[in-house]
Amino acid sequence: MAVRRVVPNVQSEAVRESREFYGLLGFEEVMNHGWIMTLASPSNPAAQLSFMSSDKTAPVTPDMSVEVDDVDAAYALMRESGAEIVHPLQDEEWGVRRFFVRDPNGRVVNVLSHR
Repeated sequence: MAVRRVVPNVQSEAVRESREFYGLLGFEEVMNHGWIMTLASPSNPAAQLSFMSSDKTAPVTPDMSVEVDDVDAAYALMRESGAEIVHPLQDEEWGVRRFFVRDPNGRVVNVLSHR
């Protein structure tokens, strides 16, 4: 299994203000679903930040997202390890397959793959 990118998720009600602020540092909006907006560096597209008011289909807002090449394998490994699954593996309407798991620090990690 390979990690493709890691994105911090900032829970925020100041999405427009965040876009303007981080735009001063060179970030540009690359995705906006209304409840989540992602900014990326044009010169390094894997350098990203996401801002979300709340997660659309999960009970909690994750602290970070980790995109992997095989989310099913990651899910199996996490379950076998005994890690706390916070949100079950499922396909989302916006084209990702994902689950949430709690890390040893109590942070919620959104583990996903694009379909």
